[in-house]
Amino acid sequence: MRVVVALGGNALSPPGGTGTVEEMRESLTTAAAALASLVEDGHSLVLTHGNGPQVGRLLLQQERAASDVPPMPMDVCGALSQGQLGYLVAQALDNALRHRRLPARVLSLVTQVVVDGRSPAFRRPSKPVGPSYELPEAQAIAQASGHVFAVQPDGRWRRVVASPKPLRIVEEAPLRALVDAGHVVVAAGGGGVPVVEHRGQLHGVEAVVDKDRTAGLLAVAVGADLLMVLTEVSRVQVGYGTAEARSLSSLTVAEASAWLKAGEFPEGSMGPKIEACVGFVRAGGAAAIGALSEAAAVLAGDAGTRLLP
Repeated sequence: MRVVVALGGNALSPPGGTGTVEEMRESLTTAAAALASLVEDGHSLVLTHGNGPQVGRLLLQQERAASDVPPMPMDVCGALSQGQLGYLVAQALDNALRHRRLPARVLSLVTQVVVDGRSPAFRRPSKPVGPSYELPEAQAIAQASGHVFAVQPDGRWRRVVASPKPLRIVEEAPLRALVDAGHVVVAAGGGGVPVVEHRGQLHGVEAVVDKDRTAGLLAVAVGADLLMVLTEVSRVQVGYGTAEARSLSSLTVAEASAWLKAGEFPEGSMGPKIEACVGFVRAGGAAAIGALSEAAAVLAGDAGTRLLP
């Protein structure tokens, strides 16, 4: 099968970690072993990944050095993180494939994703990025930079940017050609670099595209058979965090849509994953959500949560 694998943040930086490159390499060694097994079984892979912690660190580094080095805008930071993480993911998986003497090679493609410049998301920025601040510091940064800040559940303040829906992948044709040639491609990391198209020209925008929504778009673009969202949870739960919580081995598109509408799956966690899977199943594909450590079993349908038409 041709499988698009969306890696959660735990594959790159474990919760509570320090964010060092050594830590990321160690985490990716484990992830790469699971993914190499899928290639060894004859499956074609396209990988995408999150970049939240890494972009946050880039923004913090820029803030600390702003008086000496001009800060880069969000679209450039997204491209920076794609190159950084794409290199690490590709190297770790390529090493795992070489260890198994498999001929497939891994390439990383910095990917642009077109969004609607008139999207209401630009009028109501809501996606938190970067570090947290106390109110006086947030106000000072906002006044100096023009950035928008919003209070978070912990009472601290973070910068927020627009999170418009992805419309299409700019590099779709070369991406498809690379996959058809038998290579493993890492693409659209962090949801891709958000760009708008105006009079035939592309321009980066201050935004973050949800990585799971882009994963669904990526699966359609490469003609995938399966969209597999791999994260730290073994199965989707309803009633999460309550005494009535229960894990689901499967759920239909109708059930998932109803639970999304009812707010069962929050926007900041499971919601976009379910939405992406529902969209891909409606487009004729198959989708599953599960744990990275159980990747082969999720693909086989023996673990995780399978989305059904």
